[in-house]
Amino acid sequence: MTVLDVTLREYGPALSVPLSTEAGRALAAAGILQSVAPDAGREGHWLLRAGSRVGAVRTSGGAVVRIMPKTPVNSLFFLLGFSLDPARAWRDSREGTVDTGAYDDVVPALAHAVERQIDAALRQGVLQGYREVEESGLVMRGRLREAEQIRRHFGRTPPVEIAYDAYTADTAENRILRAAAERLLRLPGVPGPVRRRLSHQRVRLADARPLIRGQQLPAWQPSRLNSRYQPALRLAEAVLRGTTPEHRPAGAAPLTVDGFLLDMNKLFEDFVTVALREALRDHGLTARLQDPHHLDTAGLVGMRPDLVVRTGNGLTPLAVVDAKYKVEKAGGLHNADLYQALAYATVLGLREAHLVYAAGRRPERFHEVRGTAAGDGGQGTRLYQHTLDLAREPAEILSTLREIAGRLAGAAPHPRS
Repeated sequence: MTVLDVTLREYGPALSVPLSTEAGRALAAAGILQSVAPDAGREGHWLLRAGSRVGAVRTSGGAVVRIMPKTPVNSLFFLLGFSLDPARAWRDSREGTVDTGAYDDVVPALAHAVERQIDAALRQGVLQGYREVEESGLVMRGRLREAEQIRRHFGRTPPVEIAYDAYTADTAENRILRAAAERLLRLPGVPGPVRRRLSHQRVRLADARPLIRGQQLPAWQPSRLNSRYQPALRLAEAVLRGTTPEHRPAGAAPLTVDGFLLDMNKLFEDFVTVALREALRDHGLTARLQDPHHLDTAGLVGMRPDLVVRTGNGLTPLAVVDAKYKVEKAGGLHNADLYQALAYATVLGLREAHLVYAAGRRPERFHEVRGTAAGDGGQGTRLYQHTLDLAREPAEILSTLREIAGRLAGAAPHPRS
């Protein structure tokens, strides 16, 4: 069978494509698409439909599935760059942009962006630092590992079991950058010129040990010494955490699904909540992300609003926000979202709750809830719906979020009876 290379659209219609049973089952079990099912009308074909994840994956059988985003790639990477480094991006929206070149597909744009960031990080040379080394040596160096010496050599010398601090390029920072470059080189769709530049960066980082796949990323701490590395490190970590795990469906022939995917639901939620948190600081307010609460007094029904606005001391809740990567419906309403927002406001004792959508026909609308105005000066609980146009320029998107933050700052707590 011819090797498959198919392009899907985020939340687009399902496509019927020729796939072996093993490849179809692997894609279905991997959970990277919204739906994968045999096409009842065409033997040997499967219906593939993409959901919120965008990027590209490849099976070990050679099939490649690319998922194109609805959001323009430049805007998508602005959201990603802001979420990774909000303080830098908020100062100047141009600084928050990620250089994606002229590419309009996720993987080529990502590979270009990471390579450019690594090149900028290494422009003043490869960062070096101290790392503890434990080894057997013929010459005493550093300190003797007495327990290991006795266990391995029964007190005889040489060799000697030693530990010492080595000044080396094998640092956590360089290991992460090398791993990201190697990861991108394995992805489908990386353009030739970008692939060659990534290979060059990998050679520059050759003194850093390769990471073992599946293990936790090495920890690093921001400091003055690695400040030039930090933009590249944050993007590299996003690459390594956004990779799909190898998957082998039970009872099937060894077949893996591998690639890079961004979940647009999570990316939008992260961007909105992080941007609002940063903007609320200008009003002297704090914000808690994914703040856990319970709907019922028994504590059996949990709920976790995306963002709860609180007073500067963090004690009194003022407003609650949920981000929804959805487009406003023709009727303008998502009833389930409104019920959820009302539950948040009720539990937190708030006058209002806010929903932020990825697109819509109106910048803001509100609904006053019936039966909530009694004993409250005539003002009931209000549920606000805001929209962000992700196709607009970064400065305009941030301006809209500042306006929403100002609205949140003006909220008042609902007096409890």
